[in-house]
Amino acid sequence: MAGEARRQRMRALLATAGAPESARAAFEAAFVHESAVKERLAPSSNERLEFLGDAVLGFSVARSLFERYPDAPEGELALRKSSLVSDAALATTAERLGFEPLLVLGAGLANLPAARRRSALADAFEAFLAVLYRECGQAAVDAFVSREHVSAREGLGGTIDDPKTILQEWSQRRLASLPAYSNRFEGPDHDRTFHAEVAVGDVRAGGSGRSKKDAERAAAAAALATLAERFDDVAPRTLSRARPAAGAAAAAAEAGAARTKKPARKRVRKPSRAPAAKTARS
Repeated sequence: MAGEARRQRMRALLATAGAPESARAAFEAAFVHESAVKERLAPSSNERLEFLGDAVLGFSVARSLFERYPDAPEGELALRKSSLVSDAALATTAERLGFEPLLVLGAGLANLPAARRRSALADAFEAFLAVLYRECGQAAVDAFVSREHVSAREGLGGTIDDPKTILQEWSQRRLASLPAYSNRFEGPDHDRTFHAEVAVGDVRAGGSGRSKKDAERAAAAAALATLAERFDDVAPRTLSRARPAAGAAAAAAEAGAARTKKPARKRVRKPSRAPAAKTARS
């Protein structure tokens, strides 16, 4: 997409994120995939921004969940967070917000079916958050992520089923050890297939996917299926209920106010000066 249509779509996206239109050039960098650089269609990719955006997203999602689920234990919060930061979840939100026509891709990747480009959508979403953080600050990121990603994903319903987190929790509880993953990939840069194998106890399982994360999730799901045949405690958990949106927003505002409020300065009273002694007259 180029020209006025692209500018209009970008304006709409920036308005949704609460970002100024004057920062449009900075946000354009978030949509340049590495495949475009290798084909000399752009001077630099969004990989560095993706690195920062991954950290910004993780903090923002964790903070949102902490405020939305005041009764949830740490394990459930980790499960929810893992589900929300997965490539599949990020790609779905990016697609809904209209990221796909804005992507700058190499011809090899651009000609693949849309399903094979979802990892590029997830990368662009993280890169977009990095630019939003740099241009508008963490508060803008928190508002955007909470409204457009966390709340929107909850509205889709369904269960939280991140296999890696479930397998890790079960392995720590049952075996006092962590699952061990090994990875490999095959194919050219724009069309790679990743393979992962996980070992937990005496169980070995494998899986494949379009990214390392997807392959490890598939391997963990296969391991859980095997373990469920042997153990009766590999089962879904009862999840906490979310605080109403108004309550979560109030808690976030209160937390923000507490962080920014300056402590009152203690007034120090100066000691009163004693009256000067009168000089005795001779």
